[in-house]
Amino acid sequence: MVEPWTSCDLQSLLRWTLLSTRRLAKTLFEAGLSTSHRMVAALLHELGYSLQAHRKTREGASHPDRDGQCQYINRCATSQMAAGEPVISIDTKKKEWVGDFKNGGWEWRPKGHPERVRVHDFMIEELGKVSPYGVYDLARDPGWVSVGIRHDTAAFAAASIGRWWRHMGRRTYPAARTLLVTADGGGSNGSRNRLWKWELQKLANRTGLEISVCHLPPGTRKWNKIEHRMFSFISQNWRGRPLLTHATVVSLIGGTQTSTGLKIRCELDQKNYPAGVEVTDEQMASIRIELSDFHGEWNYTIWPEKRRRPSGASG
Repeated sequence: MVEPWTSCDLQSLLRWTLLSTRRLAKTLFEAGLSTSHRMVAALLHELGYSLQAHRKTREGASHPDRDGQCQYINRCATSQMAAGEPVISIDTKKKEWVGDFKNGGWEWRPKGHPERVRVHDFMIEELGKVSPYGVYDLARDPGWVSVGIRHDTAAFAAASIGRWWRHMGRRTYPAARTLLVTADGGGSNGSRNRLWKWELQKLANRTGLEISVCHLPPGTRKWNKIEHRMFSFISQNWRGRPLLTHATVVSLIGGTQTSTGLKIRCELDQKNYPAGVEVTDEQMASIRIELSDFHGEWNYTIWPEKRRRPSGASG
């Protein structure tokens, strides 16, 4: 009865919504075999079965240059940090609905007095949802999160990096001339996103920084440092706590700390970043971009308008 399920036989007619020991015992009884759910559990253990949750391991087909790209990113980041220049990891955390909704996990409360939350998850229009965009300093360990309340666009992503630089980065790296950004390959900071490159050009012009970007190869999003060095601790800090208001979200993110020195500064970004903004071919042609010889679609540098590019740079 369990073999077709565990062997993923999709053609089998025997499909269960819940393979509980009581249900298995009931099925055996209907087949003329009298037993108890305890005996079923004992037999399953005897056969080498146990209750198992899903494990996220499938990343899809790997790119042939996956390892080469990871080595390239490591070399760039190591060289950049050795020169005392900033290296950041960026990404958008999972969008969250704001309101008295259930948030997975537990928190200490008086016995018998759990937090009361909504039975059904329907978005509260006046509160909406938030998009926390994070910037993590790989060398120093502090983090920045802009909590957006509108669309998660390339303009929002670049603005978040700009806020990090204005409030944290330039104080930590007052003599910096370059910035290395490591990111995954999709979403608002995707390698094929034309608006992302256009917004980075505007950011480079404002800051005077030479901005280099290295995208993680396809299928390796969870390898992004910000995922397990910052976002995972935010999730731990607010588990079991309903995200009642925007102020609650900002407070819980900003209160995230670790014993190894992680501290996060968080601000609410109420600016509207419209979706569907088109970047013209003329605008793309004006971007001062230099593509790397190794996978230029993943690795590139954008120069500020007042800085001279090396001869032969494309764009």
